[in-house]
Amino acid sequence: MTEAENVAPQRRPGGRAAKVREAVHRAVLDAVAEHGVAKVGIPDISRRAGVRDSSIYRRWGTRENLVLDVMLTASERTLPLPDTGTLHGDLTAFATALIAYLDTPLGNGLARALAFNTDSDEIAAARDTFWDTRYHANELMISRAVARGELPNDTDARVAIELLIAPIHFRHLLTRQPADAEFVDQLATHVICALRPGAG
Repeated sequence: MTEAENVAPQRRPGGRAAKVREAVHRAVLDAVAEHGVAKVGIPDISRRAGVRDSSIYRRWGTRENLVLDVMLTASERTLPLPDTGTLHGDLTAFATALIAYLDTPLGNGLARALAFNTDSDEIAAARDTFWDTRYHANELMISRAVARGELPNDTDARVAIELLIAPIHFRHLLTRQPADAEFVDQLATHVICALRPGAG
């Protein structure tokens, strides 16, 4: 019996669609965990979920749209927001957690799925919402630093977060260079220098 079939049938209209979506999402996550995002295929997902592949194509259109939707939904949990008492400590803790997350099947799959080119307005909107949520959740790191006098009052929190995470994603997706503790320490220092005149 599939996960979709195991859900109680007494649901409001639209319940079947929700069950199908849940079954497909679980199938994608299982496939990603087993052999990585690059090898996820709709025929395999159809078999795992017990859903016709025509239904999957009708709802998501392409394999890329499907994978990105699943990765965005599964990654709704925000990385824990550190509060070490210093900006350098917070940036270091957050970067370390992000690196560890990207080394998991889900994190790696999300990073690669976000890099897909899609022509779906729905998926583009989901991607924008995902990043807006991440930026908003982590703005507190920057506002705390401003309140402590570690950063200027006009610091752009979004830019600050981008300065921190961009090199991590670059190494993870492109150069495959290690992102060890020394790299993280240097990265946090460089971000602070970029944000605070005279820092360093």
